[in-house]
Amino acid sequence: MRAFSSPVTAVLGPTNTGKTHLAIERMCGHSSGMIGFPLRLLAREVYDRVVKLKGAKQVALITGEERIVPPDARWFLCTAESMPLQRDLAFVALDEAQLGADPERGHVFNDRLLRARGREETMILGSETLRPMVKALVPDAEIINRPRFSTLSYAGARKLSRLPKRSVVVAFSAEEVYAVAEMMRRLRGGAAVVMGALSPRTRNAQVAMFQAGEVDYLVATDAIGMGLNMDVNHVAFASLTKFDGYRQRRLTVSEMAQIAGRAGRHQRDGTFGALTADGPGAFTPEEVHAIEHHHFPRLDFLYWRDGEPDYDSVDALIASLEAKPDNRVLRAAPVATDLAVLKRLTEDDAVRDRARSPAQVARLWAACGVPDFRKLGVDPHARLVARLYDDLSTGNGHIAAPWFADQVARLDDVTGDVETIAGRIAAIRTWAYIAHRGDWLADPAHWAARTAAVEERLSDALHASLTQRFVDKRTTALLRQIGKDAGALPVVIGEEGEVLVEDHAIGTLEGFRFTVAADARHADKRLLLAAAEKRLGAELAKRGRQLAESSDDELALSFPRIEWRGVGVAELAAGPNLAQPRVLLDRAVEALDPAVRKAVQARLDRWVAAQLARHLPVFGTLDACLRDAAAGAPLRAVAGALLDAGGLLPRRAIGAQVEALDPIARKKLHKMGVTIGTLDLFAPALLKPGPARWRRMLMRLGEGPRDGATVLPRNAPGADLPFGFRPLGQQAVRMDMVERIARAAHDSRKGRAPFAPDAALATSMGIQPDTLARLMAQLGFRAARPGDDGKPRWMWQGLTPNAKPKAPPRDNAFAALAGMLDG
Repeated sequence: MRAFSSPVTAVLGPTNTGKTHLAIERMCGHSSGMIGFPLRLLAREVYDRVVKLKGAKQVALITGEERIVPPDARWFLCTAESMPLQRDLAFVALDEAQLGADPERGHVFNDRLLRARGREETMILGSETLRPMVKALVPDAEIINRPRFSTLSYAGARKLSRLPKRSVVVAFSAEEVYAVAEMMRRLRGGAAVVMGALSPRTRNAQVAMFQAGEVDYLVATDAIGMGLNMDVNHVAFASLTKFDGYRQRRLTVSEMAQIAGRAGRHQRDGTFGALTADGPGAFTPEEVHAIEHHHFPRLDFLYWRDGEPDYDSVDALIASLEAKPDNRVLRAAPVATDLAVLKRLTEDDAVRDRARSPAQVARLWAACGVPDFRKLGVDPHARLVARLYDDLSTGNGHIAAPWFADQVARLDDVTGDVETIAGRIAAIRTWAYIAHRGDWLADPAHWAARTAAVEERLSDALHASLTQRFVDKRTTALLRQIGKDAGALPVVIGEEGEVLVEDHAIGTLEGFRFTVAADARHADKRLLLAAAEKRLGAELAKRGRQLAESSDDELALSFPRIEWRGVGVAELAAGPNLAQPRVLLDRAVEALDPAVRKAVQARLDRWVAAQLARHLPVFGTLDACLRDAAAGAPLRAVAGALLDAGGLLPRRAIGAQVEALDPIARKKLHKMGVTIGTLDLFAPALLKPGPARWRRMLMRLGEGPRDGATVLPRNAPGADLPFGFRPLGQQAVRMDMVERIARAAHDSRKGRAPFAPDAALATSMGIQPDTLARLMAQLGFRAARPGDDGKPRWMWQGLTPNAKPKAPPRDNAFAALAGMLDG
C-alpha cells in the first residue's frame, strides 16, 4: 500500500463504546474508504448498513468467499486478510486490532496496523489493552479512549431455566452450542443459534428471529464478541474454558470482557454471569471486578510476519516468512496453516521444479493461502492445495473445470441433519474462495455465482434445520397436557413395538431397548422416557421372563452379539480362555429386575456352552485336560498352548513340549481330536467350515478363507497359520493337506535313499511345483539327482521339531520336479 503521512487515530475502549459506528461515520464522510474486520459476518453486516447509506453501486464487500466490487466502488468493507492494500483510499480503519496478539491470525492484524494507511485519515479500533502497542509501533498516533455507554454488571450464576429474556448463552464448541440450544427449546420454547462457521445468510436469519422476538434466547460461540450488534440484556457463560487450537485453557479476563460486553445496547445497562456458581465454570471475584471496572492486563507484544515476503525462490519465501522481527514488542508468529502447508508441499521435488520463477513462487504461496475452512488439519489440506497448484502451475494455469464442477456438485445437496449441512457449508466456502481468485479459473464469474448459489441453498436449509431442531413450536402433546408430570398419561405398546402416549408415537421398543422417536429432540428424551417408564417396566419384565425360558431356536449368534428373536441381548467377550467366553448382558437387559436378570444370564450361559460343545468340542476337552492334574505337566503344557492358539499351532512353537510327551500322553491327545503332525499340531475338525467360522469369531480373526478351500493364493484372506493354512511361496496349504503329503512322502521313501514321490496327490489339490518343493524342504527332504527317467528325486535328511527348514535349491532336480508336475 502507498505510504501516506495522514494522521492516525487509535480509538480504544471496552465493548459497547460505539467504536465501529464511529469508524463507519468517519469513512462515509470521506470520498472513499475501507474498514478491515475480524469476521466475514461482521464485514457483511456493515456492508449492508453502508449500502443503505451510499447505494449498492458504490460499496464493495471483499472477503475470502465473497467479492462484490462494482466498477465505481468507493467504500470497501473487508475481512482483515482480504483488505486490498494497493488501493489509494482516503480513509482506512482496522477493527479489533488487539487480535494482533492472536497466535493464528495475529500477524495479519499486526501487518495491517503497521502498513494499512488512508490518504487522509487512518483509524485503529481496539481494546484498551492495545495502548502500549500503539505507542510503541505507531508513536505519532493520537489515542482516544471511548468509555462504555452503559454499565456492565455481574448478575451471579443462573440456571438455564431461570435466565431472563433477551439472554445469550455462550458456549465454545458446536457440540456444546447444540446441546444448550436443545435444552433451551425444551425449557423455554426455543433459541436462535449463532456460530462463526455459519454463513452470513444463515446467521442473519437466526439473528432476525431473535431480534423480532420470535425467540427470547440465543445460543452462540464467542463469535458474538467481535462486534455483532444485537439487543442483548444478559450474557450467560456455559463454560469459561475453550480449545484455542493448541490446548484447552481458561479464557483470559480480556476475552471474558469482550464477550460479556455484548450485553446492553448504547445507554441500556447489561449483565453477565455463568450457569454454575462453583468449580471451573464460575467467575472468580477478581475476574468479576476486572470485567465490571474494565481493568485488564495490557498487551506486551504482537505477532509479526513479513507482509511482503521474498518471492525470488521457494527457500527465500520460507526464509522471509520465518524471519525474526527487529522490534522488541514484536514476536515471530507461530507457524500458521498456510506456512505449514507451504513447507509440506516444498518437500516434493516436483513442486520445487515448477516454482522456480518469482511469479510461480507467488502463485504457490497464494495457493497455500486457501483457508482450511473444514478444519481438517495440515496433511489433508496440503493434499488439496497440492492438487490445486498442480493445475495452477501447468498448462494454461487454470484449475480443471470438470474437477472443480464435480466438487461443487457434490456439495449441492440440502438433505441431512444440522451437522451434515454445516459441514457442506464449510466445504463450499473453500470452492467459493477459489472462485474469487480471478485468474485461477477459466470462467471465475460463473463459478463465483455458482458457489454463492450453492451456499445460499445450503444456508437456507441450515436455517430451516436449526429452526426445526431448536425453535419448533410443536412442544409435543406431552408438554402441552402434562407439563413435567410425565407419568400421568396412559402408555400403549403396539404390535410392532411402537410406544404411544395419547395416540402420539413417542418411540419404539425393540427387544429391551426403548428408542425415542426420530423426530423427537435430544432434550426431550428424558421426558419421553419418564412418560413411558411405568408401562415399560412391566413389559420389560415380561420379555425378560420370556427370554429366560426361550428355546434354542429363538437364540442366534451374530458375533459378537447374541440375539433373541433378532434383537441383540448380550455380547460374547473374552473369558479365561477360548473354552470359557463370557456372556455380557446388554445394558438394557442389565436394567431388569435382579431375579429376572439372573435367570436371563443363566439361560444365555447355558446356550453358549451348548453351542461350543456342538461346534468346538475340542476346546472343552483341551480345557478339561488343562485343569486335570493327573494328565501330567507335558500334556497340560501342550493342551494349554493349543487352547491359546485355538487348536491350530505350528509344532516348532512347542517342539520341546511335544518331544516330552510319552506314548500314553500322545494317545490321550489323539483321543481329544488333536493330530501331532510333522509341521503342525491341529484338530482336523476345526478346519471344517462350520467349526472354522465359530473359531474365527471367538478368536476375532476377521475374514477367513472360503469354505472348503485346501490351497489358497498367498494374498487371499486367511492364507496364514492362525487360520490353519501354512504359507509356502505363492500359495498357502491347509494343515491337514500338508500332513497328507508328508505321510505320502514318508510312505514312498525307503530309508535315506533317493526316491521319486508320487506327485498326483499334490497336483489334485492344486499345489504348484514351487509350493511342493518348498513343502518337501520343510518336511525334511532335500532334492537329489534325477533318476534315469528324468523324474525328480528326494532324499530324507531328517528334521527335528525345533529346526528351521531351509528353502530347496533351485537346481536340475527342482526343474525336473516342476516339469513332472506341469506334465
